[in-house]
Amino acid sequence: MVVATNLPRDRLVAELAVAFPEAVTEGEPAAAAAQPCRGGRLAAEQRLAAVAPAEYSQTRNFVTGAVSRLSPWIRHGVVSLAEVRDRALEQAGPDAAEKFISELGWRDYWRRVHAASGDRIGFDLEAASARPRAAQVDRMPEDVLAGRTGLACIDDFVRRLHADGWLHNHERMWLASWLVHVRGVHWRAGADWFLRHLLDGDPASNHLSWQWVAGTFSAKPYIFNRENLERFTNGVHCRHCAVAGHCDVEGDYDSLAARLFVGQGGADFDASPAVSLRPAEPWRPAASPRKPLVWITLDSLSPRSPAAAAWPSAPRLFIVDRAWLAAERPALKRLVFIWECLADLPEVEIHVGDPCQLVPARAAALGCDGIVVADTPCPRVRQAATAIGETLPVRVEPWPRFCDDSKVRDLGRFSRYWNKVKPSALRPTAE
Repeated sequence: MVVATNLPRDRLVAELAVAFPEAVTEGEPAAAAAQPCRGGRLAAEQRLAAVAPAEYSQTRNFVTGAVSRLSPWIRHGVVSLAEVRDRALEQAGPDAAEKFISELGWRDYWRRVHAASGDRIGFDLEAASARPRAAQVDRMPEDVLAGRTGLACIDDFVRRLHADGWLHNHERMWLASWLVHVRGVHWRAGADWFLRHLLDGDPASNHLSWQWVAGTFSAKPYIFNRENLERFTNGVHCRHCAVAGHCDVEGDYDSLAARLFVGQGGADFDASPAVSLRPAEPWRPAASPRKPLVWITLDSLSPRSPAAAAWPSAPRLFIVDRAWLAAERPALKRLVFIWECLADLPEVEIHVGDPCQLVPARAAALGCDGIVVADTPCPRVRQAATAIGETLPVRVEPWPRFCDDSKVRDLGRFSRYWNKVKPSALRPTAE
């Protein structure tokens, strides 16, 4: 069953629920219909117009701060990092926009790490910088999934993640830290749970951020404490929480580290060197086909993405990869957002199956002599493109440049990467 993209939200939700029943959980159809974030370029442009870099740098840690909330559209290639950077520079200039742009740099960095590491981002990239006292479990606790932990903050974060598919970055970090370090949930189980629900569900930013919190891709684990929560939420959760004053996150960083980790009398974490991670080799471009098929992927759901923009009159194909469905188990609200983005590509064909089979089959049926696809760190797409390339030319179209990466030799830490690319990242695309 192929679901059309030009349906009203309520009908779209209903038809996607029938086509992808595995995406439906209790309350999911209502949540998917009501969630305020809409896919597509128009909604992205409205968000982009509201970007306020100077206010962001002053208020970004507060849950009510001037964050852009552009991440769902960035993740799906509706807007590019370069476009968002250019808007920030236009609005505020390089000095006021620097902090905002450095956060875009994190997203670019995570993508580079993903391209270099492939599926290894699902496993510890480094030995953990601290040994937890709690025995780790590899599944999400039922009380957490039900939003009934008794901690007002955690239960609120869970409810909004399930309902809206979005949380402020601080809330994501607090929730991840509490799950991993207090409840003993392995970071991979939490990362998979987030990926199912987040509208900006991106394995690179999601899984690598969880590893940063867990201390398996960072010099020390990130610890959530009540003081930090109250400061950046104006105490809204603690004010009426039944366990305020005696919850699991009372205390400063050092006291919590001593309580949570073996051998931690303070913040003296394992100082083993960071992993050395070389950037991935760039894809070799194939010759431009005369009549290509544009392969639309999860990273390029827009007519402005590089492959679609370079070949505006070429047929377009989007495949719901069964391997992706099985691995990420996307919630219904995620599928709704994806379909709303696809609505900007009215002539796109949508199929469900294996790209290695469907892409060349549809190219042959349409009389196409090659494939063009937007660059992506996704190992599934890269592996499929390599396999397809054995029999059919595959041309990879690059995104507008966010930064000059010619001097980047090691992706082991963000600071190394940012020191190399910062000057170019703070210049507009045209320069």
